[in-house]
Amino acid sequence: MQQAEVLLFELLMEINRRPVPFGEYTARALWADPHTSERMLAYHLDETVDLASRNRAFVDRSVAWIVSHFGLAPGATVADFGCGPGLYAERLARAGLLVTGIDFSDNSIRYAREIAAAEGLEIDYIHTDYLGFETDQRYDLILMIMCDFCALNPVQRAVLLRRYRSMLADGGRILLDVYSPKMFDERRETATYASNLMEGFWSPGDYFGFLTTFKYEDERLLLDKYTIVERDRIKRIYNWLQCFTLQDVKTECADCGLQVVESWGDVAGAAFDPGATEFAMVAKAAGDGSGAG
Repeated sequence: MQQAEVLLFELLMEINRRPVPFGEYTARALWADPHTSERMLAYHLDETVDLASRNRAFVDRSVAWIVSHFGLAPGATVADFGCGPGLYAERLARAGLLVTGIDFSDNSIRYAREIAAAEGLEIDYIHTDYLGFETDQRYDLILMIMCDFCALNPVQRAVLLRRYRSMLADGGRILLDVYSPKMFDERRETATYASNLMEGFWSPGDYFGFLTTFKYEDERLLLDKYTIVERDRIKRIYNWLQCFTLQDVKTECADCGLQVVESWGDVAGAAFDPGATEFAMVAKAAGDGSGAG
């Protein structure tokens, strides 16, 4: 074969290579890239779709439920991990809550700060990787929503849960949502190719995009592996999605000194549905004698 044909064959082999579970991790690179982070911000701000963030009507309903369900009076403290452009944080702040938003997308945090300043909202936005975030502040409620928890590997999840426990105020709660086994069952292993895959999301110039989806049955784990071939470079992005049963979450929380005390269909208070593609849960510090919610 000619050299070009050999290189093409090797590229196609790599595109279809199945990595070991969580063997590659590119979330930081994705959010640090100026182009993709700007496109992601646009998805966040499109209030009609559920892509980077849920639609506006859902967020409004979710915030109202959160404030009511957790009995959050003005002055209560809330930490929003993976806050993005502040869609939840700004609404919570308008309810009189003291909100800290943590995200490592510079574009999202800059936008959130501009909105907060324009509306006179005192929100503490912190531009950092939340996996390394530390503080002496104690929170009445810790949020991690839009199933961000599912993108983390087991070690990262354990680190984060232990850190959450240390950050809880007396009687404080944690609200998470995750993908379920139904989500895993509905996905299929596929291979897709397109010129300028996802309509230019991955690069401002022309490129060829390959999306290869893998399923790991034993781990109940999904991987969307993107290979982006530009004129002068090749980028690979690994989007992992762990799917959980309610018992899975209870076990991981218990291992980190937390206890799951409530289960819901979503973070807007829908009833728990074991046949749905996602669900939410509330956890507290183990040994905290306060009520369940």
